[in-house]
Amino acid sequence: MPSPQKVAWSQLRVGIMAIVALALLAVLIFLMTGADNPFEEKATLYTYMMDSAAMTEGSAVRLNGILIGKVRKIEITGDPDNSRAVKMTLLIDRTALPLIPEDSIISFSAENVLGSKFLNIRRGTSKNTVRDGGTLQARDDKDFLEVVQSAMPLLDSMQSILRRVDGLIEHIESGRGNLGRLIKDEQLYARINDTLGDVQLITEAVKQGKGTIGHLVYDEDLYNDLRRTLARFDRLADGLERGEGTAGKLLRDPALYDELRAASREIHTLVENLNKGEGTAGKLLRDDELHKRIVATLDKVNTTIDRLNAGQGTLGQLMTNPALYENLTATSSQMTALMRDFRANPKKFLTIQLKLF
Repeated sequence: MPSPQKVAWSQLRVGIMAIVALALLAVLIFLMTGADNPFEEKATLYTYMMDSAAMTEGSAVRLNGILIGKVRKIEITGDPDNSRAVKMTLLIDRTALPLIPEDSIISFSAENVLGSKFLNIRRGTSKNTVRDGGTLQARDDKDFLEVVQSAMPLLDSMQSILRRVDGLIEHIESGRGNLGRLIKDEQLYARINDTLGDVQLITEAVKQGKGTIGHLVYDEDLYNDLRRTLARFDRLADGLERGEGTAGKLLRDPALYDELRAASREIHTLVENLNKGEGTAGKLLRDDELHKRIVATLDKVNTTIDRLNAGQGTLGQLMTNPALYENLTATSSQMTALMRDFRANPKKFLTIQLKLF
């Protein structure tokens, strides 16, 4: 049977081992959970927000993504100002205070779509740093779930577009429509291949200088003719610039230009005089009495022509009576025969016969 001293020593060793095991367990839990160091001195900061966005006490507080503390307390202030409706008390490492400018902004962040939320402090630019018990300005961003929900219509539209694209691809793969026939129809492929073959033959013929296009591309004589023609146009343009020929004088001769301006002024003056009713032509254009007289004269002429067409008067009978026309024709024929006979035997008509009773 062991002595009481040995039993007491064994119990002491077991107790020491249990304490060491608990200490190791506490260290492991601290390292795995990222809990605050209980031996490090802490500082308290405050921030006010419109909404807590479902944050919980104990959530992480980070400085530009680096863990420096946790949220100690979240409470409703009852302040009528909605931007200060929620008060958050932050417990952070005192060593981090000199790294936080007083114009820093605190906002919500999340590790991923489904990850836990935390408060992230974005450093400002002020030279003064925040002090223990100070307040940081908060930026009320939309909740992450609200952002995702606002993007849902866009995702639905993208899904609808993808479904339509998938249906279009299936439609094309089945050989329907113009694109489908272009991809699936072997006859159309053969026709396109034949067309490309013809184009290749035409290209080869052009390269060999055959046909009109081939001559146009490769014939040096035609090229020289074109150069000579362009040279002639160049010389013609030079002659025009020097004032040679009629067109050149028209372009370069100031006297001709002055004459054209004078003629233009005279025409302008003439048109103004016509509009004013001056001169015979102006009166003809502007005088109402003369216009009425011309209209009356034209009416009389029209009436006379109507009477002639109706066969009235001598001229009317002459134009419409065939008997008068025939008599005039016969008389003209007799007169012609008489003149012919007179020229052939004038003595017959000039002999004077004297008879005594």
